Amino acid sequence: MFEPAVAPHPPEAAPHNIARFLPLMARERPGQVAVVMGEGRDRAGRPIYRRLSFAELNTVSDRYAWGLSAAGVGRGTRVLSMVPAGLPLISLTFALLKLGAVPILIDPAMGRRNLARCIAECAPEVMIGVPRAQLARLIFRGAFRSVRLSVNVGSRLVPLGDVNLAELSVPLNTPFAVADVGADEAAAIIFTTGSTGVPKGVLYEHGMFDAQVRLLRELFQIEPGEVEMPAFPLFALFNVALGATSAIPAIDPTRPASCDPAAVVAFMRDQGVTSTFGSPAIWRNVTAWCLGRGETLPTLRRVLMAGAPVPAELHERFRRLLAPGADTHTPYGATEALPITSISGADVLAAIAGRGADPAAGTCVGRPAPEVTLRVIPISDEPIAEWDEALALPPGAVGEIVVKGPSVTKTYVGRPEATALAKIREGEAVWHRMGDLGYQDAEGRLWFYGRKSHRVETGQATLYTEPVELAFNRHPGVARSALVGVGPAGRQRPVVVVEPADRRALRDRRVAASLIAELRELGAGHAMTAGISAFLLHPSFPVDIRHNAKIFRERLAVWAAAQPGLRH
Repeated sequence: MFEPAVAPHPPEAAPHNIARFLPLMARERPGQVAVVMGEGRDRAGRPIYRRLSFAELNTVSDRYAWGLSAAGVGRGTRVLSMVPAGLPLISLTFALLKLGAVPILIDPAMGRRNLARCIAECAPEVMIGVPRAQLARLIFRGAFRSVRLSVNVGSRLVPLGDVNLAELSVPLNTPFAVADVGADEAAAIIFTTGSTGVPKGVLYEHGMFDAQVRLLRELFQIEPGEVEMPAFPLFALFNVALGATSAIPAIDPTRPASCDPAAVVAFMRDQGVTSTFGSPAIWRNVTAWCLGRGETLPTLRRVLMAGAPVPAELHERFRRLLAPGADTHTPYGATEALPITSISGADVLAAIAGRGADPAAGTCVGRPAPEVTLRVIPISDEPIAEWDEALALPPGAVGEIVVKGPSVTKTYVGRPEATALAKIREGEAVWHRMGDLGYQDAEGRLWFYGRKSHRVETGQATLYTEPVELAFNRHPGVARSALVGVGPAGRQRPVVVVEPADRRALRDRRVAASLIAELRELGAGHAMTAGISAFLLHPSFPVDIRHNAKIFRERLAVWAAAQPGLRH
């Protein structure tokens, strides 16, 4: 019944499908561990790890692919994946890619209303999910109305879904043919964090994934045989293509900032982790723990941090923790276009020193990646239908960052208005408007100035979040700050909301007044912040679920406007 319909494709016969790398690695590096993750502890308290080699992972994904194929999943089928990070998610995603199906990868913690809207927009035909997701399907029937097949990932004793995943793992050792897809065929739908609104589904094509593999390999020289710890679950797909082991840490992907630093360090040591990619929120926690105990991270060769601007202090911390020759890196990009630029920690610190540590410089995020064309254009909130090179601003001019290249996506799913605002056509090519502001210096380096939607226009000046916040984050009493605007557009009052490092400032009026007075004095020393007089203290900033680092400034602005001490 489950005999292959055609002879299996060798990897080179599916040149655009990222799934081709799994059978390739299974052939070239069969015994190397592909994925390892913890599964509790034994009676002595020692961690228990589950491992799958490349050969085993390939076999597991083949068996899922055969079962899903028999259930009617095929090329172009949209499949909603609501499975936690780990082995099932990785093997299932590869099975879907082998089929040429289109996995929909969504953050379940984005909130019920957002989740229902995003699922409905994607119109999945198949859903693969854990029991909790199956219950959501029964409650929010309208959002899931397009689903014709539901696969439950969990105990067979729980009667949810049309079929259990275990029943779709066909016990065959026959290789499954990797779908020979075109570069412009839909490969996956991946959602943005929603840091500036409702998350948007980004349509990835197979050629875009392929380009990302090339760029990651060239930028970071990750070598086959390395052990990579992906705090972003999707990065495990790239690790397979790079021949690296994925060591999945015990970090909740919806709350990375709350990770246990001792457990993370112990896991890295147990697995000999050489490389890692995660949110700066994780490393702020881990580096503080290490420095407080005199620990180091000698196995790491590189630390990639993305998802939010990385403070210079974090690069400095790692200089004290990493072995000679190792370094941090901050690839810059977005769900819609990644990577766009990158820079090492050593180069970041040199660039800052070269500008005299002036906060008005912003945050340096490096030079454009290979195959990426980058420009800065005038700030506008209106659509731009066609590209004109005359839009490009000269070095030093602040504007919106736009990019084009093979890893740049072309459209959002079900959001034509958002697509029109974010994309600029140039013949067959598409420029993506990053929604971020910045400028290029004379050396071609990009300096980040903040989100376009977060700029504050007072009527006399335009203030940008990154340089303003860098100025106030220097104060030792500031854990982090956020610039927001209160009042009507074009005539906003700038307000700096501060999360104090000393929690007494939230309880003691004298401590709070002293901190605010010092911040006003600090602000008066810089031309860009001299006109800011309003400061508010906040106990804990609202942040995105994926990185726990992107501040929801829109929410803070609403909160600030409601504070009785703020005169409008």
